[in-house]
Amino acid sequence: MNANDKLLGTSLPPQEVSIDVLREKYAKGDETSITDVRRRVAQALAAREAPDLRAELAERFNWAMEHGFVPGGRINSAAGLDLKATLINCFVQPVGDSVTGVEDGLPGIYTALAEAAETMRRGGGVGYDFSAIRPFGSLVHGTRSRASGPVSYMELFDASCRTVESAGARRGAQMGVLRIDHPDIERFIAAKDRGALSNFNISVGVSDAFMHALEADSLFPLVHRAEPGEELKASGAHKREDGLWVYREVRAQGLWDSIMASTYDHAEPGVLFIDRMNGENNLWYCEQLRATNPCGEQPLPAYGCCDLGSLNLTSFVTAPFSDDARFDFERMQEVTAVAVRMLDLVLDATEWPLPQQAQEARAKRRIGLGFLGLGSALVMLGLRYDAPEGRALAARIAEQLRDAAYAASVDLAREKGAFPLFDTERYLEGAFVSRLPQALREAIRTHGIRNSHLLSIAPTGTIALAFADNASNGIEPAYSWTYQRKKRMPDDSMRAYEVQDHAWRLYLQMEPDAAPEGPLPPAFVTALQMRADDHLRMLEAVQPYVDTAISKTVNVPADYPFADFRGLYLEAWRAGLKGLATYRPNTVLGSVLGTVPANDSPALPDEDPLRKRFDGRPLGELESVTSKIEYSTQEGRKTFYLTVSFIRAEGVVDGLPVTIERPFEFFMPANQRSDGQQWITSSMRLLSMLARAGGPIAKALADMRDVVWEKGPVRCGFLTREDGTRVPVFHDSEAAAVGFMLQRILVNRGFLDNQGNQVPVAQLARQLAARGAASGVDVAEVPLPASAPAAVAGAKCPECGARALRKRDGCTRCENCQYVGECG
Repeated sequence: MNANDKLLGTSLPPQEVSIDVLREKYAKGDETSITDVRRRVAQALAAREAPDLRAELAERFNWAMEHGFVPGGRINSAAGLDLKATLINCFVQPVGDSVTGVEDGLPGIYTALAEAAETMRRGGGVGYDFSAIRPFGSLVHGTRSRASGPVSYMELFDASCRTVESAGARRGAQMGVLRIDHPDIERFIAAKDRGALSNFNISVGVSDAFMHALEADSLFPLVHRAEPGEELKASGAHKREDGLWVYREVRAQGLWDSIMASTYDHAEPGVLFIDRMNGENNLWYCEQLRATNPCGEQPLPAYGCCDLGSLNLTSFVTAPFSDDARFDFERMQEVTAVAVRMLDLVLDATEWPLPQQAQEARAKRRIGLGFLGLGSALVMLGLRYDAPEGRALAARIAEQLRDAAYAASVDLAREKGAFPLFDTERYLEGAFVSRLPQALREAIRTHGIRNSHLLSIAPTGTIALAFADNASNGIEPAYSWTYQRKKRMPDDSMRAYEVQDHAWRLYLQMEPDAAPEGPLPPAFVTALQMRADDHLRMLEAVQPYVDTAISKTVNVPADYPFADFRGLYLEAWRAGLKGLATYRPNTVLGSVLGTVPANDSPALPDEDPLRKRFDGRPLGELESVTSKIEYSTQEGRKTFYLTVSFIRAEGVVDGLPVTIERPFEFFMPANQRSDGQQWITSSMRLLSMLARAGGPIAKALADMRDVVWEKGPVRCGFLTREDGTRVPVFHDSEAAAVGFMLQRILVNRGFLDNQGNQVPVAQLARQLAARGAASGVDVAEVPLPASAPAAVAGAKCPECGARALRKRDGCTRCENCQYVGECG
């Protein structure tokens, strides 16, 4: 890194994680530093200005980035390069009810699928409202058949996203929304219970009408314009005066409890208060909002899109950790004005995946300027995130950011013109615009405004790591002051290093007498050290000053009472929020981040016993486990046996000798006859070769579980949930089922963890030293925790290969290696 890349106002050198993320995701070609990336972005955007302004503005843009503006990830990764990639983070793709073509202004399902694939191929994240698709069991007049419902079609979009992901380095991101009054809403709520739709976030679009029914404990109608089938009519489905068909009525309380139970167990579905989204929409007069981008910070209309950027709030804190600490509002306002101009230029500089998106963007010129590092900045100012003083400052920051952004957009309108769909009177009648200061409203009346919307607080995981020294994510408090991040190296080894929060690093530098493991000042409060209500109150304080939405996770402890959890969402609606997402560590999802003391980073093994190569089977006996496997397919029930034998391998860790047990041979005992014998035997031999060579067994079995066939699901193995209920596990093929059962053998043996990830060498050595004889328990009958990979595994991590990639604070994070993937 260049000397210029030291953190503003401090002498902190960049963390290794910051350098790695920058070079992996944002630095291109010969670029090696933040300075290089900023220079490229500044020149690329200035090139869209008049020739006589370009040099001056490029310097001005670079200044803004040096003083706290961080453009969104898409902008940093692609601006100024000869790439057919979009600079836009957020898209919403409309989906109609027809199969192809366009009906009622909405593209058919397969047309929308192709358009979404093109958007993701170019790097955009996509949200959809699937509510137009007719419910399960409704009539399809053209083919005299019954509809399969929106959830079945979502599986096509899920598979497409997975395919597009495999074609490039950027993981696809999707949000699926269904209105709460859709007759298939229960199917939608339960759609991810068994691991389906792994490339989707899902949210329920909740109306005010439903919330009023919930408060009244009354019945609520599930409706659609599609005609029900005869069986549904016989069950009471009928047509209302408004032309919609009422499929059935449900108790609002029961439906709400289904949503809450699912969210309590595995953090989905989220909840979008769609009437509040539309009631606060600046363009209430010309568009309808039905869905959001994948992280929820941008409610958008059909083909809607928005580019993002964030102010690093820690850059505006002067004299941190002192009695003179203050927030520099004047400099924030100055940087804001430049940032608005830059984001407006992105709309002209980007490649558009679809012409409809280009048309929509040019007509409205949406941008989304927000902030990151709120939690870290409050700590630096000596303010607790969960205290009234912290919320008051956050609200003041959001208010002044709003006013500075709107003023800058008015100035741009004077220079370049207002957005084409600007209607002075109706725009000024909007609920959000009506709350602007009178002077700003008069300026808008006189000059217009360049951008219909200007503000959005997004998750900022990777840009916070790369450009802000791991300042806290978006509006979030810090989740932990330190954590470990593991990275798979080119030689397939794993490297671990410590990641530290910016405020924590700065505090230790400025307070040299403070011990890293000692007590911290009261302002150092993490996400799980505060009440859930305090997270909600922060949203309530900031949301009135944000014209779109905020991506925020309300973290609650694992033992948080379900009754209180239900109340959070009702309180969010009453507080006027546009939506809510929660995260509760539990046996389904597990805890997201493994925190460690700063002085506890593991040393790399001197001689890794996991990778020791064995050229042949040693003399004598090997311990082994034989498991009876039973599974069912459309062709009937099948039974066979699998055996895994284990060997002890020696190595050196931290200069000390260790001995571990690892798998050595996989095989199917003789005298078994079935159609699948040949492929199973072949797979066992390949796994044995990999095991003897010290290869990544965990990754091989994870890949085996991805195999899909055409014969339908395979039922194999069970999960035992917290209440003792045993539920079957379904797989996409026989090969996937065998991979799962082999994983179970290795999980029960302690070689893999419950998610199928490799257990570290040091832990394997401790297990072997403490263990007596192996239990030899039949794996199919072992009670399995609900976090086992078959039912709720995360997506596969591109760095460590673990199936542990899940959402937290709007970003995908690997629970195994702490890899941070896509954010808003």
